[in-house]
Amino acid sequence: MKLPFAGRLLAVAMLTAAAAAMPLSAAYADTAKPKVALVMKSLANEFFLTMEDGAKAYQKDHSGDFDLVSNGIKDESDTAAQIRIVEQMIVSKVDALVIAPADSKALVPIIKKAMDAGIKVVNIDNQLDGDVLKSKSIEVPFVGPNNRKGSKLVGDYLAKQLKAGDQVGIIEGVPTTTNAQQRTAGFKDAMDAAQIKVVSTQSGNWEIDQGNKVASAMMTQYPDLKALLAGNDSMALGAVAAVRAAGKAGKVQVVGYDDIKAIQPMLKDGRVLATANQFAAKQAVFGIETALKMVKGEKVDIKDGVIETPVELVTK
Repeated sequence: MKLPFAGRLLAVAMLTAAAAAMPLSAAYADTAKPKVALVMKSLANEFFLTMEDGAKAYQKDHSGDFDLVSNGIKDESDTAAQIRIVEQMIVSKVDALVIAPADSKALVPIIKKAMDAGIKVVNIDNQLDGDVLKSKSIEVPFVGPNNRKGSKLVGDYLAKQLKAGDQVGIIEGVPTTTNAQQRTAGFKDAMDAAQIKVVSTQSGNWEIDQGNKVASAMMTQYPDLKALLAGNDSMALGAVAAVRAAGKAGKVQVVGYDDIKAIQPMLKDGRVLATANQFAAKQAVFGIETALKMVKGEKVDIKDGVIETPVELVTK
């Protein structure tokens, strides 16, 4: 049956409207799935590789809920490279940014830029500086462990193996990072409580080679040193090598922080006395879950700007 002219016009209009609506719905479906950017510190550090693997596994199990873009820098202290990565994520128009900042202060301006662009930001691993955030009139939730509490657990365990008056040295991470400062503070809390003397605190910049150099220098300067407290396990690996090279295996104890796979055989044979597990594989996941809630406008349970995650003492 042939439709009258007016009917044919109406049918064409309806078909045109339906065709126009289809790409719009498809476009909406694409944008409905949030894109989350995970920006880490050095991927040369096993801790952050484990973090990335955990995030990718989580995204694979929830592929219908969000897309993931993960990035990291080569050098732990290369803040400029990390800032460039965040710039790229802003240009890419991601919906959320989950970041382990290489520097607690220097990353704040670019994070503000991301937030001004409508990106939801979650801070993991290393807490951003509260005063700098305040100066920029922004609030960024920190999802992660209490580093001071974690390092005190390690320090308290070490103190039981020493006696009052013994000398120890602390190998600190990048000194401009909050987590390095907090871990050093926790180590000192434990040593002060046990009346053990911290004779030196020097930065190993989170890296194996730097940890090795600092440990060697400390043992040379302080021949009666009884222990080296490393702010992460990478530096602890360097310290273990330095202790062995100095012929002081069994005489100078080493402790670390992170419980990376490379440190676990050393815990078993006594080359490392203790470390702390802050659950690297889950840390990014905790951050991603929080970011997705923020994107959806859901309530996030934050206390004083922090969502605290677990940290546990690990020994032989």
